[in-house]
Amino acid sequence: MRLSVVLATFNEEQNLARCLAAVKGWAGEIIVVDGTSTDKTVAIAEKYGAKVTVTDNPPIFHLNKQKAIEQARGDWILQLDADEVVTPDLKKEIDSVLAADPPENGFWLPRSNFFLGKFLKKGGAYPDYTLRLYRRGKGRLPCKSVHEQAEVTGKTGYLKHDLLHYANETFYRYLEHFNRYTDLWAETVSGGFLANMLVRPLFDSRQGFFTIYFRHLGFLDGFPGFIWALFSSLNFPIAYFKSREKL
Repeated sequence: MRLSVVLATFNEEQNLARCLAAVKGWAGEIIVVDGTSTDKTVAIAEKYGAKVTVTDNPPIFHLNKQKAIEQARGDWILQLDADEVVTPDLKKEIDSVLAADPPENGFWLPRSNFFLGKFLKKGGAYPDYTLRLYRRGKGRLPCKSVHEQAEVTGKTGYLKHDLLHYANETFYRYLEHFNRYTDLWAETVSGGFLANMLVRPLFDSRQGFFTIYFRHLGFLDGFPGFIWALFSSLNFPIAYFKSREKL
């Protein structure tokens, strides 16, 4: 088997069909590890021919992603989230790369993030490279952090065509993710009041407001770019206050 597509899911009935429709009949198998969804997620996965395992839903969701990776039988593994879509151009590129038996053991995919009605192109949100395609046995997830990348043994390369990411089609869904991520960050937050209330929110190299909005030209994405920069910077003070509440 050439390619396995693997996912971890939890209550993804709004997204999953779009994701699986794009890979059904293309991937040799679809593996889904579900965290005991209470909606129609499992039924949708089975409708598209996925092999489904139902388990618990750990706070570090990568644990279930790694379980899916370990079940795959394909020579190559493409790890997706339920709110992502593989475009026809990306499928053609993957087919071409794998047919050539490349020397690389993994590939970074450029991801295009949909936010408040548009795909962001600035502010460091694009290209949002993510390491998702790797040879079986050569890639794994550390399962330590909510925003971690896969670890691949050996050489990695880069693909050109976008993976579409529909994580935040509504602001309500974005706030749900925001609340969950800051809960997790609160467990490991470091630094004091000044660092988390002023320095990091403004000047952090990845999520500081000035970094996103000005240095990486987030203002060119209009109002969605401003909201992206603002709430990215607010991760620090909110996670800090949540950590203080736990003391």
